[in-house]
Amino acid sequence: MGWLYVIIGGILEIGWATGLSLSEGFTKPVPSIITAFLILVSFYFFSQSMRLLPIGTAYAVFTGIGAAGTAVVGMFFLNDGISILKIAFITLLIFGVIGLKMSDKEETDTGGGY
Repeated sequence: MGWLYVIIGGILEIGWATGLSLSEGFTKPVPSIITAFLILVSFYFFSQSMRLLPIGTAYAVFTGIGAAGTAVVGMFFLNDGISILKIAFITLLIFGVIGLKMSDKEETDTGGGY
C-alpha cells in the first residue's frame, strides 16, 4: 500500500508543479486554488507512504515521479522544448527511481535474519 500512496502523491505532484506555472505566481485565483489543493493532497499521500516505506526511498520516488512527469508535461503541453538530452536524463532519472525501489526490496528481504 505504501507504494500506491507514493505513486499517487507523485502524480499529484506533477499536477501541483504544473499548476504553479499556470497560476503565474499565485496571481490567477482558480489555478492557485487548484494548486494549493493538489499540494495538500499530494503531501497527504506522501506522508502516508512514509509510514510504510523507508523515508529515503519514498522521498526519492515521490520527487522522481514529480520531476520526470513535470518535465514531460512541460515538454508536451507547455512548450518547454524537447531534446534528446532531456529525454536521456529523464530516462536516467526513471531508471534511478526503479533502482531505488528494487534495492529497497533486497534490503527488506535479506535484512534481520528472522
